[in-house]
Amino acid sequence: MSRLYEVMFIIRPDVADEDADKLIAGFTATITGAGGAVKNLEKLGRRKLAYTVRKFDDGNYVLLTIEAGGPVVQELERRLRVTEPVIKFITVRMDEEEKRLAKIKALRNARRKLSAEPPAPPAAAEAPAEAAHAGA
Repeated sequence: MSRLYEVMFIIRPDVADEDADKLIAGFTATITGAGGAVKNLEKLGRRKLAYTVRKFDDGNYVLLTIEAGGPVVQELERRLRVTEPVIKFITVRMDEEEKRLAKIKALRNARRKLSAEPPAPPAAAEAPAEAAHAGA
């Protein structure tokens, strides 16, 4: 069963651009070779890290959006873990997140529709009360 994942990893800053491209190509080949699909590839460039990781203060960020099954993601994570130039990575399952966001959006739209509807006319509520007073 294919699911949507985002995989972000950080490559050491001292790795040359062409070596980083080869590394990324190897990861995408791993995904496609195992039956997955790379939906999007973003090189976010060199950024400062929030804290020192393996004696590095900055790194080259790469974001992959993939559609794959669990075993493909496990193999990709294994390769990320053993690849020396990769200093940090994270994998997030996005299909659950998109489902949650769609649910929140539907609730907001329902609330907007309720608040946009005009309230019941107050004259209809007062008419029976006036009729009761007139009869007395």
